[in-house]
Amino acid sequence: MPSLTVENYVKTIYQICTNSGGSSASTGKISESLGVSPSTVTSMLKTLSDSQLATYMPYEGVRLTDAGTALALRMLRRHRLIELFLVHSLDMHWDEVHDEAENMEHAVSDQVVDRIEQFLGHPVVDPHGDPIPRADGSVAMPEGQSLASCQEGESFLLARVLDQSSDFLRYLSQTGLSLGVQGRVESNRTEAGTVTVEVAGNQTTLGPAAAAKFLV
Repeated sequence: MPSLTVENYVKTIYQICTNSGGSSASTGKISESLGVSPSTVTSMLKTLSDSQLATYMPYEGVRLTDAGTALALRMLRRHRLIELFLVHSLDMHWDEVHDEAENMEHAVSDQVVDRIEQFLGHPVVDPHGDPIPRADGSVAMPEGQSLASCQEGESFLLARVLDQSSDFLRYLSQTGLSLGVQGRVESNRTEAGTVTVEVAGNQTTLGPAAAAKFLV
């Protein structure tokens, strides 16, 4: 059975590749995501390569094999279904569930995960709008565009939040920018580096980097 560390690495590599639109993940990106040193990452990537879960090319990055991708999707399925279960059934906030799911995803069985999926009515996205992989390993990527690319006067529905740090999610809750809300772009001033949106009568001004963390 893969170790907890192996499971975390393949999941992280998959997410980096998916979010960046690339086929490989750099050592630096993995190091930043996991909060470990580049030398530690390099050592682990060699282990993944020896286990035929990934193909590691020094100075070029790492890409998952079919076996590595299957394991990553299995872990993401567990993680995202557990997050949704904690929000819907235990009334936890979306900024609280990530760390809990990180701990639980390595311990529950596939049978329990399948039961959670059935209990929740076979959901397609988690509390942050991330797609939930199916039991057969397939995953339907939701469509959407960056809020930063929306023009003045455009209406939007917030479909996904890419930055899922607790501080950012708490900030969103305070401003009313939660998943599924509808709003309108009041202005998108690239020269000033600001995007102003209105949700439920309240206006919020974001920088372009923050606006790019939303898919609508």
